[in-house]
Amino acid sequence: MRVVVLGAGFGGLQLSARLSDEFGSGVDVVLIDRSEGFVFGFSKLDVMFGRAEKDVVHHAYRDLVKPGVRFVSANIEAIDPAAKTVTTDAGTFEGDILVVALGADLDPAATPGLVEGGHEFYTEAGAFALRDVLDDFDGGRVIVGLTSTPFKCPPAPSETVLMMHDLLTRRGLRGHSEISLVMPFGIPIPPSPPASQALLAAFAERDITWHPETLVRRLDPERKVAITTDGTEMAYDLFLGVPKHHAPPVVVDAGLTVDGWIPVDPLTLETVFPDVYAVGDVTSVGTPKAGVFSEGQAGVVADRIAARIRGEEATSEYGGRGICYLEAGGGLVARVGVTFLAGQPPIGDFDAPSLAYADDKREFGVSRIRSWFGQP
Repeated sequence: MRVVVLGAGFGGLQLSARLSDEFGSGVDVVLIDRSEGFVFGFSKLDVMFGRAEKDVVHHAYRDLVKPGVRFVSANIEAIDPAAKTVTTDAGTFEGDILVVALGADLDPAATPGLVEGGHEFYTEAGAFALRDVLDDFDGGRVIVGLTSTPFKCPPAPSETVLMMHDLLTRRGLRGHSEISLVMPFGIPIPPSPPASQALLAAFAERDITWHPETLVRRLDPERKVAITTDGTEMAYDLFLGVPKHHAPPVVVDAGLTVDGWIPVDPLTLETVFPDVYAVGDVTSVGTPKAGVFSEGQAGVVADRIAARIRGEEATSEYGGRGICYLEAGGGLVARVGVTFLAGQPPIGDFDAPSLAYADDKREFGVSRIRSWFGQP
């Protein structure tokens, strides 16, 4: 059986590793991605704020040594979900099963003035480039702003303002600086009220201004002003924006999307096309666009594919559970857990910041790379 997996992020890597671990060379997995390597989302912030070097956090796909998994570096040009065929600039691939795990594309140019007058920190290139920008920043008015919804990793903007506070404090610049966070929600992490209350308390303690229920619609680079949805103008010296997210055009062109994203069965991750699954940020499954949810969804798809290979009935279903780590400032890390069930409000829990969870977060990354890449 050949399984063609599009995208080597959390979902694609987890799915490929699970099938390799169970069947070894007895399964034929073709894993396709245009990137040269994988970088955790939290590692982008580590590089951006000078806590890690970019070469260390970059995990090259050429180092992937999982039996039964062949990595193909290629740009995907077309997808035929009915035929389960993928056309790339490295050839055409046809599978018995197709899994779309291409994530969300980012479009900074969709927000007028963002490219010319601000910086985005959600792409690898954008976050890494900000390392030098922050090194040269001598303080002033800092705005971290959302430009649209949905967006990946809902805690990241809150983490960014807390890490910015720490950076400016260490450099003796906090006293003449202002930090603001503009978000479209009433609380920072709506699925977890306890985590949100802890963040709001942290903002108040650090004199970080919270602007809820609004978005930044455009920037005026000449005046260095951000304009929000209600017309409010906010002056800035440094603007860090979360750019617009959308499904990759090749997915839209394939007829896989409805209202911008791929609809799937929330329990099985099946699309309307037989033997075609979709996981992660490219879907409208109903969970936040975050790696831990992609990983969980990929595990369910792996179980269902494995059952089919063994000639058994597939029973694995997605439970909507995800746990992520939240940088809380001062080197402390909190843990947020949320469960999303179809037709029910999310259930969230929160574990207070500690050094122990900082260690857990490091082990989280190390263990995934070991598992996904087959490294000792």
